[in-house]
Amino acid sequence: MPTYVYRCKKCEHQFEKVQRITDDPIDKCPKCDGTVSRLLFPVGIVFKGSGFHVNDYPSSSSRSSKTEDKSETKEPAGAKE
Repeated sequence: MPTYVYRCKKCEHQFEKVQRITDDPIDKCPKCDGTVSRLLFPVGIVFKGSGFHVNDYPSSSSRSSKTEDKSETKEPAGAKE
């Protein structure tokens, strides 16, 4: 069940209430019987799957193996003599 946050318009008291989605919203403050409104918060979104930049970068293990391959193909500075 989701937790909803309410704030009283009269006394600014803020409180949480665990309710079913089908339950009616609370309309009175438990402290002063003033009118309350439900606060909305943005939800964190996680994008998964191919096509998103998080998955487009190689992992650190594949990066380290590529740098090792490059270092093996380069000749040391003194080898050309």
